[in-house]
Amino acid sequence: MLSSRTLVREPDFAVHAVRCRDDHTGWSRPEQATAYAIVLARRGGFRRRGRGGEEFVDPTVGYVTAPGEEEQFAHPSGGDDCTSVHVSSRLWRELLTGRSAPAVVHLDARIDLAHRLLVRAARRGDVGFAAAERLVRLVGAATGPAADAPQRDRPVVEAARSALHDGGPHTDGLVPLARSIGVSPYRLSRSFQALVGVPLTRYRNRLRVGRALDRLAEGAPSLAALATELGFADQAHLTRTLRAHLGHPPGELRRLLGED
Repeated sequence: MLSSRTLVREPDFAVHAVRCRDDHTGWSRPEQATAYAIVLARRGGFRRRGRGGEEFVDPTVGYVTAPGEEEQFAHPSGGDDCTSVHVSSRLWRELLTGRSAPAVVHLDARIDLAHRLLVRAARRGDVGFAAAERLVRLVGAATGPAADAPQRDRPVVEAARSALHDGGPHTDGLVPLARSIGVSPYRLSRSFQALVGVPLTRYRNRLRVGRALDRLAEGAPSLAALATELGFADQAHLTRTLRAHLGHPPGELRRLLGED
């Protein structure tokens, strides 16, 4: 039995938690992949036939699909749990920047961590930046190394910082922000951390924390409304972010800022 639960669905990417409890040892009928995707096993394993030939997929080996690719599956081990990361054709081209994606992905420790952090970010609600940044890092790590960020990327990074400070129309997610600047999301994410010293998501949250402090000092009456105003997924997301950056929840910060 196959079940799938969507953790994130955005215009350019989606993350699905897939569980299979089949026990057939023979090959399934051929089927066609419907998206550019990276599939990574969390537990268990299964066999797959695709453009890379036959491989056993488990937590050490994943695979990459393209739309229309024919694939077959067999489940001699009884079942598995996977993460399936689907990417739009446009974003796929932007992330690979002329490189060819491998058919099989060998999951070293970096990719394993990137996978875990993506699933965690997807479950915590900050989809446009935190989950998107984890996703492009995962795709980048899985599809091959990139060159170190050169100093020539500093104008790109400064343009991103300026846009985030101004809160323009393309700052609600990593992908639209990168497109507004004219670079790939992976390049922006990687260069930003290399040249600024912190991930883009954390930098953006630092700006939002500062704005939250301003509003709390002004006596913002509704934390739910404040979370919406500042672009958080909900009040709980606002609270987690403030705790992570400041060590205090919003209510305590409001009291501290209101003291003479």
